[in-house]
Amino acid sequence: MKQFKIILKFELLNYLKNKIFLGITIFCVIIVAAVMFFPRIQSAFKGNDSTNEENNASVSITNGASVSVTEMPDSSVEGETTSVQEEGIPVMLVQADTKENTQMVWQAFTASFPDYKVMTADGGISYIKEQITSGEAECAFVLENLTSYTYYVNNLTMYDNNTVVADETLKNLYRVESLSAEGISPEKTREIFSVVIDHETNSLGKDQIKNFFYTYIMIFALYMVILLYGQMVATNVATEKSSRAMELLITSAKPASMMFGKVIASCLAGFIQLTAIFGSTCLFYNINKSLWGDNPMISSIFNVPVNLLIFMLVFFVLGFFIYAFLFGAIGSTASKVEDINTSVMPLTFLFIIAFMVVVFSMSSGNIDNLVMKICSYIPFTSPMAMFTRIAMSTVAPYEIVISITILIASVFGIGILSAKIYRVGVLLYGTTPKISSILKAVKKA
Repeated sequence: MKQFKIILKFELLNYLKNKIFLGITIFCVIIVAAVMFFPRIQSAFKGNDSTNEENNASVSITNGASVSVTEMPDSSVEGETTSVQEEGIPVMLVQADTKENTQMVWQAFTASFPDYKVMTADGGISYIKEQITSGEAECAFVLENLTSYTYYVNNLTMYDNNTVVADETLKNLYRVESLSAEGISPEKTREIFSVVIDHETNSLGKDQIKNFFYTYIMIFALYMVILLYGQMVATNVATEKSSRAMELLITSAKPASMMFGKVIASCLAGFIQLTAIFGSTCLFYNINKSLWGDNPMISSIFNVPVNLLIFMLVFFVLGFFIYAFLFGAIGSTASKVEDINTSVMPLTFLFIIAFMVVVFSMSSGNIDNLVMKICSYIPFTSPMAMFTRIAMSTVAPYEIVISITILIASVFGIGILSAKIYRVGVLLYGTTPKISSILKAVKKA
């Protein structure tokens, strides 16, 4: 036990004094601070902008002149688009078959497209195209009637959904006009079509939409920490072996003490780093909580149930131990530090596959599929698979107990096996030994 404590303290201090470790932690805290304080910074800039606008308005009034953009549908587009573009508001042109329809469409599109300055166009098609290609307008709708139009835009982006909004708007206009022709007043028609349906959802299990964000963040944090610190354990072991320091250490300390000391130290370092990052996130969020308002995504992230945090801690520690032991054992078989990436590649791929299975299942919404259920009991995949099922589905208590029991037993079994491989591997030099030869050497030892 004394050897274990000495090794644990030595390895943990090495992590805490490591400049890369400290740099990554500080960098992540700064990024978190920038994100959490963004509403405050944004409001400060908006305050300056509104002050400038008030000053400009007062100057224009003092000079006895002002620049305004008329919103009347019968106004010409010439001479107005320039003023609007200067304000940074994109212009949308509309033109219908009749003046009455143009006015009606203008009113409807103004309400449906709040991010655009909707204006009527008096020119022909060539003039409208010229306005768009020159940048005076961003897009245009030219209607043959209320059920047929042509949409003009310079560069059609992947996320342009203007036609979807226009289709729904024109559909409602056509219905109003058709019912009005049958004798029903436009006001009554609008009242019928604008009815609001009141509904309430009562989830008897887990709300996957609400839990998705913080579950994904926790899974991704687990993924990054295991890969990062597992790689560091393997690199540290390979470095000690290549410098021949391991041959001296192995004669004065038990392999199990060395292996468990290194792995637990890396686990503590990772836990300290996560605590610093997530702790600062909670602190900065509480400072700016009033500025974030009722943002559903942010609220769901910071309203994590306590029992879920406990499960995350349990699966994080057990999953980390399993992979860290394996990374340490693989690192002891590498003759040079340069061989680490090649040696740990199969283990890394295994973990990435487990991560992808979980992410795809989360994205599909089918958390309790057969693959996820199987992965919930496999030690290499259960830390993420079972935790995701607990967070986003209803899992029977006995399933959780079985999964955790298998994980605990696997940690001790893999830990003891890794210590034996470590003891044999540190004395193997030259080419990277095969798995069969390592197992034979372990059996003889």
